[in-house]
Amino acid sequence: MNLLWILSLFLLHFGLLANGLSGNVSSRPPVVNIGTIFSFDSTIGRVAKIAIQEAVKDVNSNSSILPGTKLVVQMQDSNCSGFLGMVGALQLMETDVVAIIGPQSSVVAHMVSNLANELRVPLVSFGATDPTLSSLQFPYFVQMMQSDLFQMTAVAEIVDYYGWKEVIAIFLDDDYGRNGVSALDDALAARRCKVTYKAGIRPVSTVSWGDIMSILVQVAMLESRVIVLHVNRDSGFLVFSVAQYLGMMENGYVWIATDWLSSVLDSSSPLPTDTMDTLQGVLVLRAHTPNSDRKKVFFSRWNRLTGGSFGLNSYGLYAYDTVWLIAHALNSFFKQGGIISFSNDSRLHSVEGSNLHLEAMSIFDGGARLLKNILHSNFVGLTGPVQFNPDRSLILPSYDVINVIGNAFRRIGYWSNYSGLSTIPPEDLYSLPPNRSSANQKLYSVIWPGDTTDKPRGWVFPNNGKRLKIAVPNRVSYREFVSQTQGTDNFKGFCIDVFTAAVSLLPYAVPYQFISFGDGKENPSYTELTRLLAEGVYDGAVGDIAIVTNRTKIVDFTLPYAASGLVVLAPFRKLNTGAWAFLQPFTPLMWGVTAAFFIVVGIVVWILEHRINDEFRGPPKEQFITILWFSLSTLFFAHRENTVSTLGRIVLIIWLFVVLIINSSYTASLTSILTVQQLYSPIKGLDTLKSSNDRIGYQVGSFAEHYLTEEIGIPKSRLVALGSPEAYAEALQNGPKKGGVAAVVDERAYVELFLSNQCKFRIVGQEFTKSGWGFAFPRDSPLAVDLSTAILSLSENGDLQRIHDKWLTRSSCSSDSTEIESDRLQLKSFWGLFLAMNLFQTAKATPAQGAFRLYCH
Repeated sequence: MNLLWILSLFLLHFGLLANGLSGNVSSRPPVVNIGTIFSFDSTIGRVAKIAIQEAVKDVNSNSSILPGTKLVVQMQDSNCSGFLGMVGALQLMETDVVAIIGPQSSVVAHMVSNLANELRVPLVSFGATDPTLSSLQFPYFVQMMQSDLFQMTAVAEIVDYYGWKEVIAIFLDDDYGRNGVSALDDALAARRCKVTYKAGIRPVSTVSWGDIMSILVQVAMLESRVIVLHVNRDSGFLVFSVAQYLGMMENGYVWIATDWLSSVLDSSSPLPTDTMDTLQGVLVLRAHTPNSDRKKVFFSRWNRLTGGSFGLNSYGLYAYDTVWLIAHALNSFFKQGGIISFSNDSRLHSVEGSNLHLEAMSIFDGGARLLKNILHSNFVGLTGPVQFNPDRSLILPSYDVINVIGNAFRRIGYWSNYSGLSTIPPEDLYSLPPNRSSANQKLYSVIWPGDTTDKPRGWVFPNNGKRLKIAVPNRVSYREFVSQTQGTDNFKGFCIDVFTAAVSLLPYAVPYQFISFGDGKENPSYTELTRLLAEGVYDGAVGDIAIVTNRTKIVDFTLPYAASGLVVLAPFRKLNTGAWAFLQPFTPLMWGVTAAFFIVVGIVVWILEHRINDEFRGPPKEQFITILWFSLSTLFFAHRENTVSTLGRIVLIIWLFVVLIINSSYTASLTSILTVQQLYSPIKGLDTLKSSNDRIGYQVGSFAEHYLTEEIGIPKSRLVALGSPEAYAEALQNGPKKGGVAAVVDERAYVELFLSNQCKFRIVGQEFTKSGWGFAFPRDSPLAVDLSTAILSLSENGDLQRIHDKWLTRSSCSSDSTEIESDRLQLKSFWGLFLAMNLFQTAKATPAQGAFRLYCH
């Protein structure tokens, strides 16, 4: 180990400059050496060894690639050890290899990549999927396999597809496991999901049943039931075995395994029955490789080679294509005039401790060019198109989503970075425009743990003896909605009854306790309540909490269980009808137009009738009087002159119809004016309040204060906090001139309850916000969704209305109410009409009396 540390120090902190001797060979050498590092006895290694050997045979037998050059592979067994992997890499470097296939392990890859960087030997891995093996830190490392960055994105999209918000990650506590789960955390966060608990397993082969038991017992006490397992074969099967023992493979749990399990299922299927029993209902990811004739032929060839002793997995396919990738890159390298040459660093000869044989290692002079050719390769292999993106990841990453059922497994869909989840193979979608809409995300049905097709809820209440802390506002006013029973921790009211009724409809028990919020002297601030809820002080909030924008940004609400919006409450007074009420039905313009039409119609009828109708003839004065009399008498349908002409009759019929409408409208309007009580308020609505400088009242703790100041722009100095219905009434009655308010802005639910026994006030204008009351929970809480469903059920079965009637139904004012009411007609409404009639009669009587006296004399 000391020797390893000494070597690593020199390799990392001293640049190996190319100087000294160099040996050159011809541009097309007869033999090119490449190396491999992986664990021969692992699930992946057993398959990869045969796949690499067969690929080398195919390359050497193909005259179109590397003509005249034989590819020779030298294999080193890392035996699942980072130390042995490093030693194997050193041994390969001594043999002047131009590229290394592997390592299989991400842990070994991190160590060997530093060596590859210094000696400029491309390291092409088909098994190291750690997303942190970036090209910036390790420029000579190439992942010939999909990075876990994409695999964890696929897991996150599956979690999001089924509507789960929280997952638990169990992982191997090494570079592979930690960095994979970190990628999962980021992918979930992008979808408003999260990893709530991470449990690491020691990366040793001696991990015990007791170690796994301790981890899973802790996991079983948590809320989430969605578990992502990112481990290796040995620890993975032990986790499933312990999980079955603890009852964690039953109904309600969700297990998602990464591709470590699919490689075992593909290679070792069928597994023993007792092992398969522990895997029932598990979802598994597998790197997707498109079907092709070459792939089918190779599978047939594989069965002949192995005799069916173990199957071919996706890692084997990628190992096969890795050999071809290097072969294509070398072929391009030689075509470009590249030569295989190595340079020794003279400084390695001066390192004390010559037993290390550091002088045997050389720098590959053509490493940069070969690396460039590898990254620019473009061919079709057994795994499909082999081509790299600018970030050095393989193009078109995709995975199969499979479900373990019985003694086998079935594919329920695919995931691709191009179109997300689909039941159609990704290669069939690449010719279509990408569609990542939620409606386009599909998977076939799943048999979940517990042998059920019902989608698990994905969470339960933690089995840790703790109850949810539900904050309840301790109101001082309008206690019908929510109030604390004096001297106890109990609460009652409309909101409490709705909550308890909704909880009773949930298919699971909810342990909770109500916690009073507020000092009991004035209504608490609901904005402060939601802030504390968002900070985790409470697990939920129940009460008359309005769903408004600034609150929805930090907490989640259920569906509204009560409609409410801001309205303006103002005092009013009655308006009595005056002496000239009979003129009010029409405006002056309407009176003028009506009078003009009477005259015009009379003239038109006279024109049409006076030539043929004797009743319309006579001296001019008499004809003028006839015109006026005829037109006015039509108002009462009492005209005595008959019309003879056809046109005259048509005009008269049309006019009589118009008169009928005018007469009816006048009668209806006058009746309303004389019999219906007229109410008046100087406040017409919110616009009136904005344009005035009068003071405005609002309820203590209500969001109305924030709305009026921030949204409407009313200065805070004009606002007056009112704490009770009595304070409302007093402030409104006093008015702004006596230290009161011109109006009160509050939510409709409170105002309607206030008006049930306060008859001197009324709502003016329209409701100018549309909101409702809901129960609040922390962001992404599944309880908010389930309670919303329960509230809908309460609404549909009528229980919500019955609870409303129990607490909020009040009798309205019995007399002098704000509703429309009838009254007796009084002389004051008609004396103007009598006065006009009397004056008219007096004016007519004076000349008549003079004529009578003259006759008598």
